[in-house]
Amino acid sequence: MFMIGAVITTACSDKVGADEPQKKADTEEKASDGSKDSAEKSKETAALSGSVVIDGSGTVYPLMARIAEEYMLTEQEGVSVEVSRAGTSAGFKKFLEANGTDFNDASRQIKEEEQAKADELGIEIKELKVALDGLTFVINKENDWATEMTAEDIKKIFLADGDITKWSDINSDWPDEEINTYGPNENHGTYEFFYENVLEEQDLMNNVNLQQEYSTLVKLISDDKNGIAFFGFGYYATNQDVLQAVAVDFGEGAIVPSLDTIAEDGDYAPFTRPVFTYLNVNHAIQKPQVLDFAKYALDNINVFAGETGFAPIPHDEIQENLDFLEELK
Repeated sequence: MFMIGAVITTACSDKVGADEPQKKADTEEKASDGSKDSAEKSKETAALSGSVVIDGSGTVYPLMARIAEEYMLTEQEGVSVEVSRAGTSAGFKKFLEANGTDFNDASRQIKEEEQAKADELGIEIKELKVALDGLTFVINKENDWATEMTAEDIKKIFLADGDITKWSDINSDWPDEEINTYGPNENHGTYEFFYENVLEEQDLMNNVNLQQEYSTLVKLISDDKNGIAFFGFGYYATNQDVLQAVAVDFGEGAIVPSLDTIAEDGDYAPFTRPVFTYLNVNHAIQKPQVLDFAKYALDNINVFAGETGFAPIPHDEIQENLDFLEELK
C-alpha cells in the first residue's frame, strides 16, 4: 500500500506516478481559478484527525495521490490519507465489504453486480466524476515508422482474429518484424475500457503481455523497439523521455493525444473517457475527515488534473457533487 503520511514518500520512483510536489505558494496561486484558497479554507475548518483510505484505479492514482499529498501538507496535518492502486475491479472488492475503504478510484463506472453488492451490504455510494483521460497507445522511442496509425489498425493488432501480426502487415514499407503487444491486466478499468470500447468485446489475442503495474509496462516498451502498449494518458505524459504516443486517425487525420484533444468535445473523443472516485457515503457521514477530504478533492480537482495528465471537467459538474456533499453535514 502506498501511504502518504507525515513524511511524504513516492511510490513511483521510476516516474510513472504524480509529479514532485510544488511549493505551497504555487498551489495557492493555481487555486485562483475558482477553487478556495487553501490557507483561507484552513481557517474555516476545525483540525481533524484519523485516516482516509483510498484504493482502486492505477490510472486515477497519480491524481488522487497528488491531491492527498497537498491536503495533508496544507489542509489537515492530523489526517493520514492512504492511497493505493490495486486496480479498479480489485479496488471495488476492498470497497464493497464491511469496514471497507472510504473511496474507490475507478477508470470505469461501477457495474450492476458491484452496485448490487453495495445494496446488499447497506452501503450508500456516491459516484464522483473527477477528470477526463485519453486511452493512449505508446511505442518505443526508436520506432520511427508506427508514429501514426488508424484506429482500425490498432484494433486489429490486438484482436485474436486480426490479420496484423507484423508491422509490414500495416504498411509494406515498415519492418517485417513481429509486433509485441502489452497492456494492463483484468484488474484495471483501463483493460475493460479497451476491451469494450476499442475491441468492441471481441477476443483479445492470447499472447498480449498483461501486467498489474504500469511502471512495468513503461519499462517493457522502453526496452522493446517492436512493442506497443495501451494505458492512460498520464502515464505517457510523465514518461515522454522514454516513450512516444501513437497519433490515431479516426477518419479525419491523425490526432495526437493531449490535454486539449482528450477533452469531451476534443478530436480524440473516441478514446476519451471519464474517470471517477466512488465515495462510501456512510463513512462520510460517520467520519468527518472522510467528508472533508471529499470536499477538498472536488474543490481542487481541476487544479491538479492537468499536472497529472488529465483534462478538467466542467465546473457545474463539480458544483453539483459539492452540493450533495454539503447536504451530508
